[in-house]
Amino acid sequence: MRRLRTRRPAHSATTAHACAAYPFVADGGLGREGVYIGRDAYGAAFCFCPFLLYPEVITSPNTVIFGEVGAHKSGLVKVYLLRQILHGHQGFVLDVKGEYGPLCRPLGVDPFRLRPGGDQKLNAIDRRLGRDGQLSVLRSVSRQVLVRELTPEEDAALRVALDQVNATAAEREPAIPDVVDALLHPSEAMVQGVSATDAVELAASCRQVALALQRLCDGDLRGMFDGPTSESIDLDAPLVVIDLSAVHDTTAIGLLMLCAGAFLRGVFAERKRIAEETGVPGRLMIFVIEEGWRLTADIGAAEFLQELWKLCRAWGIQNILVVHRITDLGASGDDGSREAKLAEGLLSDAGVKIVHRQPPDQREAIIGLLGRSESEAELILSGRPGEAMWIVGERSVLAATRISSFERPIVDTDFRMRSAAT
Repeated sequence: MRRLRTRRPAHSATTAHACAAYPFVADGGLGREGVYIGRDAYGAAFCFCPFLLYPEVITSPNTVIFGEVGAHKSGLVKVYLLRQILHGHQGFVLDVKGEYGPLCRPLGVDPFRLRPGGDQKLNAIDRRLGRDGQLSVLRSVSRQVLVRELTPEEDAALRVALDQVNATAAEREPAIPDVVDALLHPSEAMVQGVSATDAVELAASCRQVALALQRLCDGDLRGMFDGPTSESIDLDAPLVVIDLSAVHDTTAIGLLMLCAGAFLRGVFAERKRIAEETGVPGRLMIFVIEEGWRLTADIGAAEFLQELWKLCRAWGIQNILVVHRITDLGASGDDGSREAKLAEGLLSDAGVKIVHRQPPDQREAIIGLLGRSESEAELILSGRPGEAMWIVGERSVLAATRISSFERPIVDTDFRMRSAAT
């Protein structure tokens, strides 16, 4: 058989040059370490673990996951959590829509369900937060309810009221009703602490703050954050899910997410303290915040998220914020506002961004806010369910989540829609 000859001589190059000539073929993903996620665009296995990639590939384990409805971003979160838990890590979830019950069952745990007037509570000013953490929660909750900044008199009153409550409740956990009572009936020590004329003047100056906090005690939000933490919550379980679905439709859901998140912040801070005292690092943790845009829309809650973001490495925790559209973060306030800057900071400080399919109006945000190319933007806009662009540090990989037959019932949120059609 006659051998055909090429018209041009063969070209020789080193492997160092080959990756420039064929950049998309030469990229081998993130390596084999970490939990299995699925397959990349070239059929290779795609694995990921932020704790193993830090600090060589990423400088922060914080993660933001984007995806419009039906893009299967929740499916990714759930299988990722399950697989990381099987690797010995611990998961925490703020479940706004009540979707994590099926994930809890195979792990032998129950969601911790909060509802107005219910019998399960979380103490939003648990001592584990420390004084500064307690005061931060009280300030944020007050600002959210009042929809304004606190006056200097109100801020000072919160400070001295908290100090009094911590001092007088030495034998038990302080709670928000104690702070409300102190604000409405100031002691002489509180009066002196803010140099007020008398208790009547101090009570009048902080009455609005007291009534704002009272909403969590006697108003429509009573029974969830107005007492000691219920013993039924197992903070050592492989997965801790705080279910807020009973109040999902209320306008105060962002406030409740803040209170629940503040409680968990105290848990994380205590874990760090114990690790430092014993020299045993303990389990690495993953904290998932669903419907994250509800928190970034408020200045106090956005500041709380920023604090979680900054402390992630010291605590050994991967924070995961789940939102629908990229511009959901930028919509937190007017251009140049404190809210908008905080939201932009959360995005820029995230070492990992996972972008599922986005609607066409997000093209500019993909290119501008995320710094992606036109080709990458096209891949994101035309993505199939379960497919996402993983932006990990300076690298990006297009990968599709693979879900096993065992995991399918755990992550399937469309079964009711399909069953209605049969």
